[in-house]
Amino acid sequence: MEDRVPEKIKLSDLATGTRLVVRSRQDWRFAAISHITDERVTITVCSPGGRTYRLRRSLDSEVMLEGGMTVLLHETTDDWRENFGRYDHRW
Repeated sequence: MEDRVPEKIKLSDLATGTRLVVRSRQDWRFAAISHITDERVTITVCSPGGRTYRLRRSLDSEVMLEGGMTVLLHETTDDWRENFGRYDHRW
């Protein structure tokens, strides 16, 4: 099995509705691009308790395509697979 290098693109290259993984203060969470303007991208993030909140990022923010996952890059040392948010399983 060969090691594949993840592909990096800009957030502006993705379409509205694209699902991705983003870093919160404590962990990594599911999110989706909800709005794109000429200046920024609005991302809706799902919190583990069932609520949502919005993040706004610049069009130049880097995104990594890793296998079937789209990951918004963040300056942390942890891998998104190791510190993923625990969601309420009732939903």
